[in-house]
Amino acid sequence: MSKLKITPSVIPNLFTALNMFSGFLSIIYSSNGNFVYAGWLIIVAAIFDALDGLMARLTKSSSELGVELDSLSDVVSFGAAPSFLLYKTYFYNFETAGIILSSLPLIAGGFRLARFNVQLVGFDKKYFTGLPIPSAAIIFATMVLSFYNNGFEKIFDYLIIPGVIIISYLMVSKVRYETFPKFSSENIKAKPFHFIFMFLSFLVIIIFYVKGLFFSFVTMILLGLIRHYYQKITNKTIRG
Repeated sequence: MSKLKITPSVIPNLFTALNMFSGFLSIIYSSNGNFVYAGWLIIVAAIFDALDGLMARLTKSSSELGVELDSLSDVVSFGAAPSFLLYKTYFYNFETAGIILSSLPLIAGGFRLARFNVQLVGFDKKYFTGLPIPSAAIIFATMVLSFYNNGFEKIFDYLIIPGVIIISYLMVSKVRYETFPKFSSENIKAKPFHFIFMFLSFLVIIIFYVKGLFFSFVTMILLGLIRHYYQKITNKTIRG
């Protein structure tokens, strides 16, 4: 009797499946009005998403199939789930316009993932073109967890719509966002700012909990934009 052979790719694919399942559960909880669980499940999905990449590298089982499966799960967990969460907590007030606006993270995220797969060369990247869809989803999830209580805090009435539009645009933009460098003495010397930012973000999250996570990701977005436009201005000055 032959033994069942488990290939190394099974392990990362299992985490990918858990990522997708978490996104599905988030949608169910949003539909039932349990927005706290729905938001946390998006964050749990992001953890599984990070683990599947880590396990793929550790088991040396990265593959095109894994990339495609990962993208499909990301559409569910970081596209559909946060879009539906936004609709149920805020955009339902605007009827058809609300449906269209709340769908932007899903649509932009889908295009962003498709572009990523088409442009992928190898499995290690130093930067992402456009804001990664998990980062956008974490911002939306932590915004709900931090500032929603039978309605958003007053200031968010003026920030949610432009925020959703800007973040959705950033996903399909050409703004570069660098990947987190691997922890090593060489990388610390080469990119000290990245590790300082990671350390400060860790402290902020410990002190302010979910709000700290929200503000850390918002800061990451702003720093990416500042770097992008600074480089554009610098390049124009050099050419001029």
